[in-house]
Amino acid sequence: MVDELALTGLECWGHHGVFEHERRDGQKFVVDLVLGVDTRPAAASDDLSATVDYGSLAMSVKAAVETDPVDLIETLAQRIADVCLLDSRVEWVRVTVHKPDAPITATFWDVALTIARSRGEEGSP
Repeated sequence: MVDELALTGLECWGHHGVFEHERRDGQKFVVDLVLGVDTRPAAASDDLSATVDYGSLAMSVKAAVETDPVDLIETLAQRIADVCLLDSRVEWVRVTVHKPDAPITATFWDVALTIARSRGEEGSP
């Protein structure tokens, strides 16, 4: 059995997109994460080193979004999943990348992609 650790609404500024103005000007991206983690060791020890440090994870994900522009949010979401799975305690991750300012010529609230990845899948650590 694994528990779920969620980090939602992580705001980042990135230069991702297929259009030149997206790469040049950048835009806001919002990331939601749900991690499958066994939290029993941390609960028993009350020791941060026994669990995923969500503060450090947030900074690593933010850095992954704010560097090395890509065209697609699919590529960005995979990059974020890979960062999360670097911690061997993370058994699986669900990543949602929101692109609320996507260049769409219609009124909309959000564009979001959610992916799920688990340890040992092809392409995952």
